[in-house]
Amino acid sequence: MNTEVWDRIAGRDRTVDVDVIPDTVVYAPGGPTEADLRLFGDVADKRVLDLGTGAGANAIALARQGAHVIALDRSVAQLARARKLAAATEVRVEWHECDVADLAFLRADSIDLALATGVIGEVEDIDRVLRQVHRVLRPGAAFVFSHDHPMALAVGREGEAPGALPLGALEVRRSYFDNQPVDVTHDGERIQIWARTMAEVFASLHRAGYRVELLLEPEPAGSGDPGPDLPRVVVWRARKEGV
Repeated sequence: MNTEVWDRIAGRDRTVDVDVIPDTVVYAPGGPTEADLRLFGDVADKRVLDLGTGAGANAIALARQGAHVIALDRSVAQLARARKLAAATEVRVEWHECDVADLAFLRADSIDLALATGVIGEVEDIDRVLRQVHRVLRPGAAFVFSHDHPMALAVGREGEAPGALPLGALEVRRSYFDNQPVDVTHDGERIQIWARTMAEVFASLHRAGYRVELLLEPEPAGSGDPGPDLPRVVVWRARKEGV
């Protein structure tokens, strides 16, 4: 379902604007960035896996820093745009059209860093993804990922209307513990997100053999839905342990 939506979004803009590509990884629209959080350090000469790369901005930013980047996405249109952006910026990225859990093409213990910004929320079977990423990571290597904060998915603004500035009081729209998918708006399209509590994500990481090092809830930089009162994104850093 979401793949078709991302294809439509990519198809709207056929221009190749290298100025829109940041010099650092962006964890969510409008921030925060890796320059802000400093979660994985120098990536020069490292093998980095970018899951759900979309139009490739993060993959290209990492390649600019000297990483050997392997980027994958299910959207053909997004990958086509990513390839054009990479060519325009004269960097080399290894692109793959596949699901984020289809990592059989990678050897075990071959990746120095895995990154996923946003896409984890679009995955129903998070356990499968975590197991596959764990397999390809080198022992002790980090998986850094971000997704919509579950509180941001549970609340909204009173009297909120499409296109209007949300000025009303915050109100609970759905239970924080409701694990059914919820639709969010991105570029005027509806994207299906699987809402999970923090405890559910933590438990999934533990089952897959990771040690959670950091869990960050960055304060929003400005106004917007649901506003500065709640975090919009959560960022995790977990390291491979176990077998």
